[in-house]
Amino acid sequence: MDSRYEIQRRAGGGAAGFGGGSATGSPALGASARRRKTPPRPADYKLQIIIIGSRGVGKTSLMERFTDDTFCEACKSTVGVDFKIKTVELRGKKIRLQIWDTAGQERFNSITSAYYRGAKGIIIVYDITKQETFDDLPKWMKMIDKYASEEAELLLVGNKLDCESDRIITRQQAERFASRISGMRFCEASAKDNFNVDEIFLKLVDDILSKMPLEVPSRELSNSVLSLQPEPEVPPELPPPRMRCC
Repeated sequence: MDSRYEIQRRAGGGAAGFGGGSATGSPALGASARRRKTPPRPADYKLQIIIIGSRGVGKTSLMERFTDDTFCEACKSTVGVDFKIKTVELRGKKIRLQIWDTAGQERFNSITSAYYRGAKGIIIVYDITKQETFDDLPKWMKMIDKYASEEAELLLVGNKLDCESDRIITRQQAERFASRISGMRFCEASAKDNFNVDEIFLKLVDDILSKMPLEVPSRELSNSVLSLQPEPEVPPELPPPRMRCC
C-alpha cells in the first residue's frame, strides 16, 4: 500500500474524528440548552429600609451582620450613605430589601434626608453605653417627622448589648421613650454577638407587610421567631436575661 495513502487516510480519519465529535456534541449541547435552569422568581415586593442614629452606634455593623453575616471591629464611619441588598421570604412572599446605612454626622443631614421619603421602615439606633447617643434620639425623631412618610414603621434599637457591663442606658429608659411614640417598637441587640440582629430586621419587614394585602393568614406565623413574646420579669436579685426582639 502506498504510504501516501495511509497518511491521507489518517488525516481524513482525524478530520472525521473532529467532525464526528462536533456532530455527536450537537445533541449534547441541545440537551444542555433544554436543561437550563429556570430563572429565579422575581420579588413580590421591593422595600426600602433606612438605618439612622448618631455616629459610632453600630449602624453599619448591624446592616453588614444582617446582609453578609460579618462583623468588623474597626469599621470606618459612613460618609453620606451606603446600602446593601438582601432578599428574604416572609408570609409566603419574596421581598427584596434595599437597606440604607446613613451617616450620623450632622453635616450629612442634607444628603441623608432624601432617603427618608421612600423608606417603608426606619431603624433608629443608639449605643447602650453612650448617654449622648440616647440624648440625640429626639433630634432623629424630628428628622423622621420632617422627611419620612407617616406610614413608615419605626423600630428603636439599643445596640452593643455585648457591652452589658458598661451599660449606661437602662432598658426601662428606652422602653419609656418608645412608648411615647405611636407604633414604635423597641429591641436591644448586639451586632458583634449576632444577637437579635435578624429578628429586628425581619420583625420590621413583617410589620410593613402586615399593612399590605396578603393571602397568607397571620396564624401561619404564630410559631415563628417573629411572634416571640416578651420574657417574664425576673426578680431584682437575679441578673436580667437578654430579651429577644421585639
